[in-house]
Amino acid sequence: MIHDEQLLQYLWKYKLYPVDCLITTNGRVVEVIDPGIQNRDAGPDFFNAKIKIGGQLWAGNVEIHLASSDWMAHGHHRDKAYNSVILHLSEKVNQEIVNEAGQTVAQCRITVPDKLRESANFLLYSDRGLPCKHQLGTLPKGLIRTFLTRLTTERLERKTKDVQTLLKRFNHSWDEVFYVMLSRNFGFGVNADAFERLAISLPFKYVLKHRVDILHVEALLFGQAGLLDHSFENDPYHAMLREEYAFLKKKYSLKNLEGFLFKRSRVRPRSFPELRLAQLASLLHSSGRLFSAVVQENDCKRVMELFQTEPSLYWQTHYGFGRKSKSTPKKLGRPSLEIIIINTVVPILFAYGKSVSDDSYTDRALYFLELMKPEKNRIVRTFEEAGVVAHNAFDTQAIIQLKKEYCDKRECLSCRIGHALLSSSQTGTGMSHEAN
Repeated sequence: MIHDEQLLQYLWKYKLYPVDCLITTNGRVVEVIDPGIQNRDAGPDFFNAKIKIGGQLWAGNVEIHLASSDWMAHGHHRDKAYNSVILHLSEKVNQEIVNEAGQTVAQCRITVPDKLRESANFLLYSDRGLPCKHQLGTLPKGLIRTFLTRLTTERLERKTKDVQTLLKRFNHSWDEVFYVMLSRNFGFGVNADAFERLAISLPFKYVLKHRVDILHVEALLFGQAGLLDHSFENDPYHAMLREEYAFLKKKYSLKNLEGFLFKRSRVRPRSFPELRLAQLASLLHSSGRLFSAVVQENDCKRVMELFQTEPSLYWQTHYGFGRKSKSTPKKLGRPSLEIIIINTVVPILFAYGKSVSDDSYTDRALYFLELMKPEKNRIVRTFEEAGVVAHNAFDTQAIIQLKKEYCDKRECLSCRIGHALLSSSQTGTGMSHEAN
């Protein structure tokens, strides 16, 4: 069963209780003007509530427990932080309570309606990946659209925290952070962690110092990835890289990764780590300080052109060392470019805008998402089957945020969709609990 204290808090927050049910243990009627702001940290459950008790206006905090005896069990009677509590709510009133100052705290009994408890338990304890899949179609499209808009911003704000963490790590160098994020996204999912570790092991200043010579940049990337540890017969290009990396490794006291970190199993040849590293090397060679170029460019098409480079000649006929292919261009395709924009350019622009308090950057980040095609993945397909169709990457980023931060964590009580469905169970429309 769901933790009933959470449901009681939910009930209070959204006023889902019968209006005439709030009567204190000594018979005074409670009128709720403002339930207050929910507090998820230490201290009372709701701050700055406004209520009338027996016609008298009170302003302060509200605490909620399953039983009034929990007040004493949790030590609130000894904690000055709870002296501002003006009302204590519980499903079971079994004890009179006082605060640290010795004052009696007003109490009310509040219960969770059976329909609400049943619907909440269905959502939170369903074994479905998307518990409300069959109910989404019953909700107003405008409600879902408004929530998706909020979710996209919420996701970018979460990514902004990741950028801030990287900035602290790299002495507030936006160039270094962009380089690490870009490298990670050149791993395209399966090799993302390995590519990020590679970038962290190879300071951007060394790449910049040698960027005029593509062979040097390739030697640094392939060498740090541990992909030059073994020689290939009759491959002079590989031999040159090995020789160059040996010199640079000693010069900068570099420590390379192990080559086995880079996965090839179930990876298409065009996404082999060697080819992706060659593409990244070409980009770093031709562009230098990409962060500055990205921040200064307003046109999304021209931003995409910044990343449109081809790897060196060897890679036109190879997918990996000793892995020959037909001679074909190996530049990034449109889908790959859009992934780079969505996962590198947009988050860094948004974070930069927050950092310098300039909405033009955050607005541009959101606008770029609107220009990108919807991402194709299992999460997006699941919501599409439920009737939530994404029109662009702005929508798919929202859907990913919804699935990962709400559905997967069963945060239905904090979700606007969950709230709408639970509210409907209170008004009599209810939720149909269809089988899988």
